Amino acid sequence: MAKYQRLMDDVQQQIEAGIWPPGTKLPSLRQQVAQQGLSLMTVLHAYELLESQGWIVSRPQSGYYVAPRALAVKPLSVAISEKVDINDFVFDVLQATRDPSIVPFGSAFPDPALFPQRQLMRSLANVSHQLTASDALHNLPPGNATLRQLLAQRYARQGIMLSPDEIVITSGALEALNLSLQSLTEPGDYVVIEQPSFYGALQAIERLKLKALAIPSDPTHGIDLVQLEETLQRWPVKACWLMTTLQNPLGVTLTPERKQQLVELLAQHQVPMIEDDVYSELWNGTTPPLPAKAWDRQGNVLHCGSFSKSLVAGFRVGWVAAGKHAQRIQRLQLMSTLSTSAPMQLALADFLATRRYDVHLKRLRQILAKRQQMARQSLLKVLPARSTVTEASGGYFLWVTLPETINTIVLYQQALAAGISIAPGQLFATGDQFNHCFRLNTAWPWDTRAEAAMETLGRIMAEMAQS
Repeated sequence: MAKYQRLMDDVQQQIEAGIWPPGTKLPSLRQQVAQQGLSLMTVLHAYELLESQGWIVSRPQSGYYVAPRALAVKPLSVAISEKVDINDFVFDVLQATRDPSIVPFGSAFPDPALFPQRQLMRSLANVSHQLTASDALHNLPPGNATLRQLLAQRYARQGIMLSPDEIVITSGALEALNLSLQSLTEPGDYVVIEQPSFYGALQAIERLKLKALAIPSDPTHGIDLVQLEETLQRWPVKACWLMTTLQNPLGVTLTPERKQQLVELLAQHQVPMIEDDVYSELWNGTTPPLPAKAWDRQGNVLHCGSFSKSLVAGFRVGWVAAGKHAQRIQRLQLMSTLSTSAPMQLALADFLATRRYDVHLKRLRQILAKRQQMARQSLLKVLPARSTVTEASGGYFLWVTLPETINTIVLYQQALAAGISIAPGQLFATGDQFNHCFRLNTAWPWDTRAEAAMETLGRIMAEMAQS
């Protein structure tokens, strides 16, 4: 534990024990330096964090005092991670899914055979014949004008009024998400994520040297808004990275009421939200879910989307509806990837200009829903006692919770040796609280190969449960 954290813990325990009642002046910075043998900067950092968490207050020219309501402060089940380290494990798991001999239950991607490859290639061929030397310049950030206009029209059909100038085309959603996070933070800042969370968020936090505040989320209601509000009151949060529709890995979609509450809560604390909405087109039902962006009245939500999960993964085209942040994101993009592929942008604009995309989406949703249900039924037959499986309203993931005696990292290793991949729970957390969980991809054909793999996976789980 860092020295400033030890001092923070000591002061908190002393306040809770009543040694320093509310309103009492605390030892000065210099007194703590002398008593604890710490540097002035270490003590100052500890006091500033205690103040940001609501334990103490500073008074100019006077010092630090115990906050009037400090005794009412209750502990949160929020995971605070000063350092996130996930990259190596993510790389190992994703590499395993590239082997065609492996059953890809651990894959992050849908079956590419579900995409309209022939029609997309036709669009790509159409625009290739028309490409000019100036097209590379015309498709620099913020991206192809026609594609941004078509996206703005799709937003308008949902009742969300956006100018094409607010949209930046990116190399997939991950670049949109990373650039958005980079535009809002500096190293050392606090960022709110969900727990469990998409590992891409954990990787971005690790790369940018940020600190994660992980708010509990559950498969029924999604993120805990009470915990989120108390976290916003205690820490100087600079941004939130959240999924409000078909959250990865839980598959939960927030109700419209909870989405509105979330947006209003963040607006109240003036904390921007990066909305990761890459699965929004894969809903299952009669009514498409609106993004949280639909309730944004202050330009506080940076809405990130992609065609990689719903149309074509290989084109690597995404976007962010960034509003007032669009200019900064464009500058960051120019300094990193420069721009998204011009031919891919043009091909997607050509494809979206027809009704083929919506026809494709209708068929895609039907197939994914059928495969997900078949996989869930098969999984329920082989799970050990006291296990649970989520029932998502779309997408292509199931979140499986096993008895806590089963470590899914060991399960992953044994399954991989048998030619089966899964995504163990450790991928989606800052700690080890989901080591008895795993995510299962249901987007691939449910055939005899998949059935046999599920039976093998069930046998491995049964053996682990018995031992």
